[in-house]
Amino acid sequence: MDPAVGLVLCLSCLLLLSLWKQSCRNGKLPPGPMPLPLIGNMLQLGVKNISKSLSNLSKVYGTVFTVYFGRKPTVVLYGYEAVKEALTDRAEEFSGRGSLPVAEKANKGQGVIFSTGNGWKEMQRFSLLTLRNLGVDKRSIEDCVQEKAHCLVEELRKTNEMRDRHTEEEHEPPVAELLISRVGIGSHCS
Repeated sequence: MDPAVGLVLCLSCLLLLSLWKQSCRNGKLPPGPMPLPLIGNMLQLGVKNISKSLSNLSKVYGTVFTVYFGRKPTVVLYGYEAVKEALTDRAEEFSGRGSLPVAEKANKGQGVIFSTGNGWKEMQRFSLLTLRNLGVDKRSIEDCVQEKAHCLVEELRKTNEMRDRHTEEEHEPPVAELLISRVGIGSHCS
């Protein structure tokens, strides 16, 4: 074998080994299957039935485990109790969002849809506060629209009753004119 080919082969193996150890070195992550360099656990996860694969992995590693999609670690919460604990007992730790590198590069870390970290949390608080101030999640907007629609239906019924009582010789105002005048004056709902 040529010494150059042997050297390239050894360097490639060392590079792959270092990438493999580097991806597994993160001590804050829960246990999980050992990922392969560059492809992670993609071979261990069945593409056709990923839920069955995750179920099998949860039997070995518990309800909280880590799998790697390529070089990206992903923490899996499997089962109702694990999800409930994460979202209620440890809500602050799990309240963040994942990052999407393409969107971060395009938006330079700014924006509403793909933002993460403190900027996202501030934007979320601001948006929810603004929507509440505008009446979302309150009775006012929806109930007011429903009340106006109910009053409109009542006025249409009254107009039809008046039309039935009048003879053809008498002149009556058109329905739209009657409704607009009553709504404009404010006597439409009591």
